[in-house]
Amino acid sequence: MIPAMPASKAPAPRSRRRARPSGGGASTALRYGRLGAMGAIALLILIAGVWGSWGCAQHVMLSKGREQGTITVSRCEDETCWGPYEPVSTGSRARERVDIERSVAVETGQTYSVVVKPGSSDVVRTGPAGLLHAWVPLGGALLLAAVVVAGGLRMVRSAWVLGGLGVVLITAAWVAL
Repeated sequence: MIPAMPASKAPAPRSRRRARPSGGGASTALRYGRLGAMGAIALLILIAGVWGSWGCAQHVMLSKGREQGTITVSRCEDETCWGPYEPVSTGSRARERVDIERSVAVETGQTYSVVVKPGSSDVVRTGPAGLLHAWVPLGGALLLAAVVVAGGLRMVRSAWVLGGLGVVLITAAWVAL
């Protein structure tokens, strides 16, 4: 120290963080409870999305051995369209009327390749468009689960991945149809 200069104090730290209490307690239990509950809700949403999609997707994805053919949509009413069915696969028989779910992708006068649901006169679109359309409920579930994962679990990167997958799936279905 130079004799001509007065002694000075050491600079005070600019900010001090408070240490979290290391003991267990109610706050830790609530935190783990929140994580468990939000994780269960996100998982339930995703399971519901798969369950909602699988009803149609199984017929499109596992179409080997099922009746395959084409439908020419002749009329639509409320939530159903129908028309004559022409078989393509062996063992399939022609039908005067089969029903297909009415959506933005089904237009009167158009012909679509379809597979018949076993034991019914209902048909489901096949091919890439039918497959993507069948998985749209899962895309919606991915978007909803992304909100729960980001807000409830505070896992922002994982939420972006889930949301991105949902947007890609829904957009691909929209483009394909």
